[in-house]
Amino acid sequence: MASHRKSRPAGTRVAGIRTPALATAALTSVALLSQSANAAPAADGKPSVEEVEKKVDDLYRQAESATEKYNAAKEKTSKQRKRVDTLLDDVAERTQKLNEAREELGSFAAAQYRTGAAVPETATFLLADSPQDYFDRTQLMNRLTGRQKQAVDDYVTEQSATMKKRQEATKSLETLTESQSDLQTAKSTVQKKLSDARQLLSKLTAEEKARLAAIEKKKQEEAARQAAELAAQQAAQQKAQEQSGSTSSGSTSTSTSGSSTTDSSYATKAEKAIAFARAQIGKPYVWGATGPDSYDCSGLTQASWKAAGVDLPRTTYDQVNAGTTVSLADAQPGDLIFFYDDISHVGLYIGDGMMIHAPKPGAYVREESVYYGGASIIHSVVRPA
Repeated sequence: MASHRKSRPAGTRVAGIRTPALATAALTSVALLSQSANAAPAADGKPSVEEVEKKVDDLYRQAESATEKYNAAKEKTSKQRKRVDTLLDDVAERTQKLNEAREELGSFAAAQYRTGAAVPETATFLLADSPQDYFDRTQLMNRLTGRQKQAVDDYVTEQSATMKKRQEATKSLETLTESQSDLQTAKSTVQKKLSDARQLLSKLTAEEKARLAAIEKKKQEEAARQAAELAAQQAAQQKAQEQSGSTSSGSTSTSTSGSSTTDSSYATKAEKAIAFARAQIGKPYVWGATGPDSYDCSGLTQASWKAAGVDLPRTTYDQVNAGTTVSLADAQPGDLIFFYDDISHVGLYIGDGMMIHAPKPGAYVREESVYYGGASIIHSVVRPA
């Protein structure tokens, strides 16, 4: 499996080469929003609509990043809890064996007492009803001594193993407590960021909300235009590859055929993943959710590829390593597209510069341009199967 490339500073190139057309598109996007971005605060000290929009976007981003940390902590807590339960069950079983070994030792001690094992052998011989009775009793005690030794060994072994397992269980319980603490911290962070965002939005007037919607619409239009350019670029590249394949030698054609078989296998799985994701459109984004009624971003991609028979890790941080990194220009339907330097968001590429993703709190699973937040936030593209 290929590891993902190192995080790159904002504004650097996406995986692959950005064409002049895409660079122009990025500049156009900046031009469209420059007036909004540079807007000064209102005279009364109240933040402008543009400032609110940026702050809310930042808060949602921070919430999503915290969500992935929450997902990781939740997964770790779940695994640790299972381990603790297994260890405690093991300790209980070993304790039962230890008690049984202790009882056996007790029965031997009682048997020795009843047979007078503590009396000197000469006295035992003299007090015996007959010499044969003495020899029978001596033979019995020898057998008891052998069994007693085994019982003592068993007891010591069980006692040592039980103590070791109890120590493991205690340590695992401490780790579980730490994981639960991390989980609660991540949860609190998400809730705080979302609360702050809702509070900012609630203070907007109807007019300001309308302006905010207009800004968002401009972004979507620009993102759609960039997606169309990417689709055209990919189509041209595909055509060039097909033409190159048709003029290649017989040996090369055989190799290309083998590659096509692989691509066909991937395409079949990708179709299933995309079909599943498309069926989830309209369901709400809920942080930490993995379906079936709601999803967060990595929960959606995980569930989509699971429907195709491919198991992906839970978090974006792990999903980015679960496949082969390819360039954006080479992206195929089914590929995972990761966003931001901290790899806190992911979408499922469906072709033509579009993806299906669970965008953010308050939004629903939807089909959207991969440039929904601008070209600079795209981190990498990974082919998971």
